[in-house]
This record gives sequence, structure tokens and C-alpha cells, in this order.
Amino acid sequence: MNKQRILLTMPVIIVFFILSSVTAFTVQAADDYRLGSGDTIKITVFGQKDLSIETLLNDSGKVDYPFLGQLQATGKTLTEFQQNIHNGLKGDYLINPSVSVTIVQYRPFFIDGEVETPGGYPFQPGLTINKAAALAGGYTERASLTKIFIIRSNDEQQRSISIHANAKVQPGDIITIKQSYF
Repeated sequence: MNKQRILLTMPVIIVFFILSSVTAFTVQAADDYRLGSGDTIKITVFGQKDLSIETLLNDSGKVDYPFLGQLQATGKTLTEFQQNIHNGLKGDYLINPSVSVTIVQYRPFFIDGEVETPGGYPFQPGLTINKAAALAGGYTERASLTKIFIIRSNDEQQRSISIHANAKVQPGDIITIKQSYF
């Protein structure tokens, strides 16, 4: 009977470890994301309705926050920004604030060249070049899947680099699909 019990619990343990590793990967990806102009964020301080706000990050990347004034958000991870607010409120204003910062809407990415409807589109986590092209109505007949260039939003030099159609897209990226000659 003990063998049966062990055999029945093993699949449960395996599923638990698989789900734990998927969750850890998702949290890691979210921790790497840096806030930027165009992101809409929501700051929630539990139990403090007047300290909870939703705001669009403008070009300055600063948030006007009650009691704390202007806080720099761009370039920070959600965890870093959340910790800044927590530290600012703790002590003088609240004993142990419970702060949450979430992204309501990511800043858009832009796609031009040989797609049916070039323009700016809302970013979605897990977006690839092929998925971005699909959002833009698909590739045109003349599109080259080997001549795809991207300017990364976090590249200070704004260099255009060649990438493949399955490459990941980041918020604020500018994608150009070149024309094929054959």
C-alpha cells in the first residue's frame, strides 16, 4: 500500500516542480523589464485609496506621487520602483506600507516596411517579429523574411540591426521589414 501511495504522489510532485519553474521564469522575465515613456502603470497602496493612482509615463519618466513629489520611474524595474515608493512612505506616513506597482499597458512597438498596415501597436509579452507582423495585417507579397531590421528602444546609439523572424520584440522597438527582389 505504501508503494501505491508513493506512485500516486510522484506525478503530483513532478507537476509541482514544473509549475514552480514556469512561475520562476515568468517572475524573472517581469523583473528584467525596465519602465519607459509610454508605459501606463498602476500604483496601489493597500488600505490607502488616496495613495493609489494610475498614470501614463511621459517623456520625463517621472510620476507625481502624493507626499513624495516627483519620482523617477523610467529605467527602473517594477520591483525597484515599488521599493522606492515603499521606502518613501514608510516611517513618516505609514508604518509598513504594502505597495504594488503593475503595468496596465506597455508602451507600443512600431513596425513599417512590407506589412499590410504599418504603424504603432500595443506591446504584448511574448511578442515575436512574426506575431508583430500578424498584428500589422501580415506581410505583403514583396516582404523579405531575411531582411528584417530592428532598432531597440534601449539602444542609446539607435543602431539598426538585422534579426530573424522569430526574434523577440520589446516595447518601444522599431521594426522594418525590407522588400524582397525575387
